[in-house]
Amino acid sequence: MRTLPALTDPVYHEPGQLNAFERWMLGYMNDRKDLPFLRLLSFIHLTVLPMAILLYTPLLTGVWWWLLYAVYFFVSGIRLRGPFGLMYHNLAHRRFFKKKYDWANRYITWFITPFFGHSPESYVSHHIGMHHVENNAADDASSTLYYDRDNVGHFLRYYLRFITLGFVDTFIYLFTRKRRKYYVPLGWGEISFVAFCIGMCFVNLKATLMIFIIPFFVGRLIMMLGNWTQHAFADPADPDNMYRNCYNCINTTYNQKCWNDGYHLIHHLKPGLHYTEMPKEFLRIQDRMAAEKTLVFDGIHYLHLFAWLMTKRYDRMADHLVNLQNSFESKEEAMRILRERTRKVL
Repeated sequence: MRTLPALTDPVYHEPGQLNAFERWMLGYMNDRKDLPFLRLLSFIHLTVLPMAILLYTPLLTGVWWWLLYAVYFFVSGIRLRGPFGLMYHNLAHRRFFKKKYDWANRYITWFITPFFGHSPESYVSHHIGMHHVENNAADDASSTLYYDRDNVGHFLRYYLRFITLGFVDTFIYLFTRKRRKYYVPLGWGEISFVAFCIGMCFVNLKATLMIFIIPFFVGRLIMMLGNWTQHAFADPADPDNMYRNCYNCINTTYNQKCWNDGYHLIHHLKPGLHYTEMPKEFLRIQDRMAAEKTLVFDGIHYLHLFAWLMTKRYDRMADHLVNLQNSFESKEEAMRILRERTRKVL
């Protein structure tokens, strides 16, 4: 186990000199702290979108098509998938463009997200309309409490249920609770995406499969792997206690690339908090976290934890566990608590 180190995760710093485009766009944005998001969106428009359009044209065939697709896949599927997905997560909680320019927010949702495996509106409806209301409790359609989170077979059941029934489960949840502002966009977004993909298959089947359909299934796998791991540890004696069913990953390169997404407990406690303010909030509540035996991992992220959960390497997890204010008496106690908090609750 480790003592709490100095935090190295991103915090806000005033940007240097802005270019003319950035200065102009600030007039449309809600928060200048979101300039990194503007730069990411600009990069997407200069790389991902032109390549996708070119892949739909007859200009490239055979090996040349696949060479361009390899570049496209590296940029959109490897380099930018995480940063874009977690940027969009931030934008779901904090409107990027001012309200009077809401068409631009809808443009991101309806035009840009499908290139990264999202059907329009589905993420916001699921995440804001349900997940943050239920906080992984029993009524959450993506709750992990029905499974042993260190069991490969249970994870496959979890993913297969979501990929086949996730839309239905989420829609029923929102409909029965009369959350029309979420279930109507969810329905339109899912139906529109399916119709779009069917139509585009007649334009270019290969491009549609590789740019939209396969990334959709991969994207939902990644989202479910993330949610599974983020909520892998829940105290069976108190599963509704967010200090004991969420945790934080600190000082990891993942936080540098994906906007402090490792601060998952902080996010659930304060969903609208800007990502640059999370390290400060973490330090502010460290006494409460110590009292609750909240899990904090140093130097690793969710993929490490998923791999170690599936291989039951609780010793590796405990090696990276931060022992806040000596709240754990020993590594053995920490490993026991880690095991207990992965057990099926419901």
